Amino acid sequence: MYAIVEIAGQQFKVSKDLKVYVHRLTNEEGSKVSFDKVLLLDDNGSITLGAPAIEGASVEAKVLQHLKGDKVIVFKKKRRKGYKKRNGHRQYLTQILIEGISATGGKKAAPKKEEAPKTETAAKVEAPKAEKAPKAEKLVEVVEEKAPKAVKASKKGDDLVIIEGIGPKAAEALVAGGIDTFAKLAAASADSVKEILDASTNKVQHLDPTTWAQQAQLAADGKMDELKKLQDELNGGKAV
Repeated sequence: MYAIVEIAGQQFKVSKDLKVYVHRLTNEEGSKVSFDKVLLLDDNGSITLGAPAIEGASVEAKVLQHLKGDKVIVFKKKRRKGYKKRNGHRQYLTQILIEGISATGGKKAAPKKEEAPKTETAAKVEAPKAEKAPKAEKLVEVVEEKAPKAVKASKKGDDLVIIEGIGPKAAEALVAGGIDTFAKLAAASADSVKEILDASTNKVQHLDPTTWAQQAQLAADGKMDELKKLQDELNGGKAV
């Protein structure tokens, strides 16, 4: 008959009259000690397993002596660091004599099935996910409400560069002076346009706006063919 028993954190296979060295015990030499963490029993081929320990089973032993184990050398080294360290160690042990094994009890507990609670927990975890759907709908509604605002575009003036003699810098100067459409340019006199050009810092003072009003009127009326014919007769916006 033998048993697998846990003693001082270690597991041993023990039988009657066997001497075992275990980690140092607090019991005095010559005293009796009992270990009840029996994990397995073999009684003439009849094996009993614990779950984890066998209820009612125990191992009786006697403390023979306290002693130290053999010396163990502990050597540490780190490569290319110049580090070397050598230490010795002797483990404190206790020698015990197994006097008997008690096999009373020995019924293995049935394993607990926890599958049902896990399923309920999973269901509880999945439930909040269904509640997140309304949040997604709210986001869609917000986007749909903001979309019309983004569609609104600010009204821009006419492209004054179409007028011969007006370049990007001249158009910028005219817009800064309040003339941003063909209609406004057609209504403005050449002298007022010249004042705007002279006051600009874009270096457009050399331009001649004499024909700009006439060209702008044709562009405002949508007479592009006539505008093109007029521009063919001009040279840099000036009448030839």
